[in-house]
Amino acid sequence: MSDQKRDLELGMKTPIRRRDFLNGFGLTVGAALAMPQEVWGEGFGMPHLRADAASARYYPPATTGLRGSHDGSWEVAHEMRDGRKWDEGGQDSELYDLIVVGGGISGLAAAYFYRKHSPKAKILILDNHDDFGGHAKRNEFQSGGRLLIGYGGTQTIAGPGLYSAEARNMFKELGIATDRFNKYFDQSFFSSRNLDHATFFDKETFGADRLVKGRGKSPWPEYLAKTPLSPGAQKDIARLFTDKVDYLSAMNPAQKKFYLARTSYKDFLLKNVQVSPDVIPFFQKSTYGLYGVGIDAVPAGDLAGLGFHPGFGGMDLSGPPGPGLGLEITRQHSQEPYIHHFPDGNASVARLLVRALIPSVAPGDTMEDIVLAKMDYSKLDEAASSIRIRLNSTAVHAVMWETPEQAKETKITYIRDGKASTVHGRACVLACWNMVIPYMCPEMSDKQKEGLAYGVKVPLVYTNVQLRNWKAFDSLKISGAECPGSFFEGLTLDFPVSMGDYKYPEKPEDPCVIHLEHVPAEPGLAARDQQRAGRMKLYTTKFETFERNVRDQLGRALSGGGFDPAKDIQAITVNRWPHGYAYEYNSLYDPEWPAGQSPCEIGRQPFGRIHIANSDAGAFAYTNEAIDQAWRAVEEIAATKG
Repeated sequence: MSDQKRDLELGMKTPIRRRDFLNGFGLTVGAALAMPQEVWGEGFGMPHLRADAASARYYPPATTGLRGSHDGSWEVAHEMRDGRKWDEGGQDSELYDLIVVGGGISGLAAAYFYRKHSPKAKILILDNHDDFGGHAKRNEFQSGGRLLIGYGGTQTIAGPGLYSAEARNMFKELGIATDRFNKYFDQSFFSSRNLDHATFFDKETFGADRLVKGRGKSPWPEYLAKTPLSPGAQKDIARLFTDKVDYLSAMNPAQKKFYLARTSYKDFLLKNVQVSPDVIPFFQKSTYGLYGVGIDAVPAGDLAGLGFHPGFGGMDLSGPPGPGLGLEITRQHSQEPYIHHFPDGNASVARLLVRALIPSVAPGDTMEDIVLAKMDYSKLDEAASSIRIRLNSTAVHAVMWETPEQAKETKITYIRDGKASTVHGRACVLACWNMVIPYMCPEMSDKQKEGLAYGVKVPLVYTNVQLRNWKAFDSLKISGAECPGSFFEGLTLDFPVSMGDYKYPEKPEDPCVIHLEHVPAEPGLAARDQQRAGRMKLYTTKFETFERNVRDQLGRALSGGGFDPAKDIQAITVNRWPHGYAYEYNSLYDPEWPAGQSPCEIGRQPFGRIHIANSDAGAFAYTNEAIDQAWRAVEEIAATKG
């Protein structure tokens, strides 16, 4: 079949009714097309917004196409990296008490904590994206007058029982009561409808396209016989899951943990368990969602005890934790139900913070009403407000500055609409990505710059697809599928969450949003090298490539349920994160540093009145870390005031 004919079957040329994507301000198609200073992005849907956020029509969550680190958000930073210098440009006459660079959860939390110390403080938050929230990204869709919400980044409040007192108290003040998710997250939604989670084997990797259900529910030999895996791979996988063998019997528990911390799970399977190489593709991508790399770059010790990866059932791994991260916190997270999820993920945490900082931006006062609260972006940067959020503004220089009165201040230069501007503040929190700070602060010591540059953020793609209905899932009796060989390593119906007046699409005939994930890993390289290579791959991948893979993979995986990608797909939003989640230290490649000497600890030291937050500063890619680092940075400022 020719590529052109296949594209027609997939619906690559199918027109999309743009009236489906109008936002809640009631725009007409003509008004949307006439919005000033906008350009149509790749693909279909609402245009990528480059309009002034002061416009009442400005509403980023309703845009589709390429989102996440969208075009327009990263180019200036790359110019800064490549050595470009800017004049200071126009100067804001107002002196701020605090300037925050980065409007993600850490930056917003820093502003929140600072205001508690100084209720009348003047605060300016700068962010390079067209929306606040950082990786906590909200995607909205409209279908026949029905609003559908998806998460485009930070997914869930993981392990709230492990949150610090400061983070828990902030949640309480924002009105977030995590126990209420027991009611909002329907934990029996899929099981009550007999919807199973399946595995889709693709012909390119496994020799045949096949959707197989029943993993973990029927005997392993019986389940594996349905797959296109080779007989040898089937036998070895069944052995892995059923036999209780100590594959490191010559070692004591401490030696085993040290060995597993320095051995990848792939090597453990091949060298110690001695499985067939045909087994590896079955597991290779199973760690993508958590680590951003495959089992070739994940320590076997990190996976022991989590329950998802077999081979450790016969080992004695008692005693103190071994070297490396060991994912002790993730292991504890797994003891809490994974249900603490707003319909837009942790974007609602960011929205609650913004509403607390600038109450006029949205109505309401509860965690329930924030879900449907319409944010008025024109209120974010009003001159009369003591707290201002300025979007589409990339900071390029942060420096200590002596005023004529010899009072130390910080001076921040940023680029907006191609023009440089300078603002001054008594203190500054850099809640942006660690790796850009050395370019923003060239006066820093080389040691601190090295610490900041050490971590390489994990690239990833969260894609939301609006479907006409979810009949194919119901027909196949699946809620989603792992796809160990495909472009998207997983596809699933969205989490079944209904909050306030927002209702999850409970009938198969209802329009819905499904979620797909892609990690551009490069197996065989060290973790940080894989992430660098993956980032470059994302920057050069066009929306058309993502769209074609969405249509092709869904068409093949769901074909048995009557799915037609040309008719059933209504919209696609690709949340591209070349600089995704914070780098977490990996015992395969990273040493064990003495207390206080890890790169993130060296990198986050105050630089005069410039302080550093974000999850990078804790080398831990979770929302609670972003909040805790914000609290630490603000406490540093409070301790040095005067």
